[in-house]
Amino acid sequence: MKIQKVGVAGCGLMGSGIAEVAAKGGFDVLVREVDERAVEAGRGRIEGSLARALKREKITAEDRDEVLGRVRFTTEIEALADRDIVIEAVIEELAVKNELFGTLDGLCPDHTIFATNTSSLTVSEMAAAVERPDRVVGLHFFNPVPVMKLVEVVRTIATSDETWERSQAFARALGKEPITAGDRSGFVVNLLLVPYMLDAIRQLERGVASIEDIDKGMVLGCGYPMGPFTLCDFVGNDTTLRIADIMFDEYRESRYAAPPLLRRMVAMGRYGRKAGKGFYDYSGERPVPLPV
Repeated sequence: MKIQKVGVAGCGLMGSGIAEVAAKGGFDVLVREVDERAVEAGRGRIEGSLARALKREKITAEDRDEVLGRVRFTTEIEALADRDIVIEAVIEELAVKNELFGTLDGLCPDHTIFATNTSSLTVSEMAAAVERPDRVVGLHFFNPVPVMKLVEVVRTIATSDETWERSQAFARALGKEPITAGDRSGFVVNLLLVPYMLDAIRQLERGVASIEDIDKGMVLGCGYPMGPFTLCDFVGNDTTLRIADIMFDEYRESRYAAPPLLRRMVAMGRYGRKAGKGFYDYSGERPVPLPV
């Protein structure tokens, strides 16, 4: 069955981006949030993203209005009952995701695909929470969703060929390039990226070089678009810590163990750009490295 009606559970940074690209792809999009305050915040993110695209002349005013016209919002989970696919983008906690999928399992028709945007949890643990694990798949988008072209399509041992094929086709219909990943914590990108970020913090702890020089070294020496500390602040140091802990629990390998400096920074609320401070201070015209 062709996907036409898209549900998005959660409209934070990732959920709002997923809803936006789905609407741009011509899909009927219904976004569910827990309350009206969260709905308005999510709506604002989508409107703000489209306003920036309009200012850069990436879209026209007519395009913006058409996209906004395809997105509706609700606080009622029952409203997702007619969706062909529901993509969850809620907090990265297994119990919350499992409760959501368990509820949707009793509401949605047999053909509905249950997709998770998890970046680190294993999808099989969510598939085990429903009566039709063959309909569960990972669709891991990357931030910022409207810009980043990649989607990791994560297939569990129970995911059916039909679900996998429909998910691949859906990702392409959004203008994304899908890759298939096995159901292992971190999938492809974070499996390789997170140890790199953690090791940069370890080298800073060891006094190898300063924050700025390590960042500059990886940008100018390796051609990376941003250095590891700028990336940590962009992703969120609290998010990086959470992902690292999940992956260490999965693999028990030292390269996934969070350095003490990262834990101290998170404890002090230095989460990165979203908090105004992380490895850098973002209160001025340009980021300034902070003492660590």
